[in-house]
Parts: sequence; C-alpha cells; structure tokens
Amino acid sequence: MAGVSSVSLATVREGLESRLAGANLALAEDLFGVLAILDSNAGLRRALTDPSRTGKDKAVLVDQLIAGRVSPEAAGVVRDLVGERWANARDIGDALETLAATVVISVAEQGSGVEGLEQLENELYSFIQVVGSDHALQRALSEAQASPESKVTLGLKLVPNAGPASRLLITQAVRSPRGLKPAALVGRFLELVAARQQRWIADVSVTRPLTASQFERLEAGLNAMYGRQLKVNVKVDPALIGGVRVSVGDEMVDSTVVTRLSELRRKLAG
Repeated sequence: MAGVSSVSLATVREGLESRLAGANLALAEDLFGVLAILDSNAGLRRALTDPSRTGKDKAVLVDQLIAGRVSPEAAGVVRDLVGERWANARDIGDALETLAATVVISVAEQGSGVEGLEQLENELYSFIQVVGSDHALQRALSEAQASPESKVTLGLKLVPNAGPASRLLITQAVRSPRGLKPAALVGRFLELVAARQQRWIADVSVTRPLTASQFERLEAGLNAMYGRQLKVNVKVDPALIGGVRVSVGDEMVDSTVVTRLSELRRKLAG
C-alpha cells in the first residue's frame, strides 16, 4: 500500500488510537466481520472507494450495510475508513484488516503493557515456527477443500496455551488469509506487534554520559510525559552539541542546539 492509500491508513489509525483505551476483542471481531463482507463483494468495495462518491454518501451505504450487525464503535471505525481516499478497491480491505489487528494488539497491551505485547509476540512466533517446520501442516492449512472451521481447529491446536488475542489473530489468518499463506499473514500481524512495542522504548541521544540522578530524572520525566513505564536507552552523541533528542516509536522530541540553530536559520532565510 502506497501513495494516497498509505496516507489514508495513517489518518484512520491515528483516529483509532482514541478508541483503543476501552477497546475489547469484540470490536476486532466486528471489524473482521465487516472485512469478510467487503472481501465477498467486489461491487461494494468499488462503491466504497469510488472517488466520485462523497464521504457522506459512502457513510450512508455503510450504515445500510452494517446497521445493527456490529457495535456502534465498529461502525464508527468503518465510517472513518470509507471517508478517506483509496488508490484501489483492494486497499480498503487491507486497511480494515490492519485496523482490526491493531485493536487485538492493543487489547493484549492493556493492563500488562509491554509484557502483554511480548507474550502475544511469542505466541504468534510459535505458530509460525511450528507451521514453517512442517510441510504437511502448511498444506492442511491451505487445503481448498477443507472447511474454514476445520482449519481453524487445526491451527489453534498448534498453540494450545495461546491467549485470547493470539487465538483471534491466528483464527483470522487461517480462516481468511486473503491470498497469503496463513503463516505469512500471522507474520504481518507480528510486524504490527513489533511496531506497537516501539511505543514502550525511548531512544535518547545526549552530548555526554548521564549521572545516575540525571538518568532517573530523565526516566521519570519521560514516563510522566507518555503515561507509561518506558524502557529508556541512552546513547552519547557529541555531534548534538547540546540538548537531548528523544525518539519513542514514530514520535521525535528534539531540543538539541543543532536543531534550534537550524530552525533559527530557516526563520531568518524565510
């Protein structure tokens, strides 16, 4: 996914963040259910990605399609999705799959934070390892003549101790791999887990080594700023000249002298 679709996905994912605090797996199940509807109806996908239709028109179509069938929260996510622009009809389904998986990952994160994400990561990786080492399993999980439910039953037997979040993602990958091998789709979900984990890691660059008390103040300040217990990695970079640069996930906080001088030069040049 690239271009306008990539921008649209980023916009909708940003909006989804405000819904994640109280999200549960039922929301993800609803979104995966809507995805199944989209995947089964090419005409509907074209209608929802038609640039000549207004966002309001598409929202009405969505309401007619899913009203009473999913939660209001799920309907809101889908309305946000169809209100954006998509380069092709396939992209809207890929985006919805990403949003649903993000909800599942967020649920795993709730309560136990990064430990929940690590558990999810380990369970998904275990599935990939087991399937990847057995060609017979690969064929069984991709067998066109087998029923989706029988394949789901087999897939879940491979990770008997997996938690609810892992079981939902594995079930989705086995039941509806959407053109991929089930293990490959679980691998994509695993990439989303890894990206979510980066929100718990702060990479800090400073001009000189920090004392123990300076590190404690830095750690406490970052934890207060982000509202969670971060793992703080500190690197000394004399090229910064002064100040501190902090990166948490995709977010950058930069107060270095070099940056301030560059900003001043831009203002003077402008």
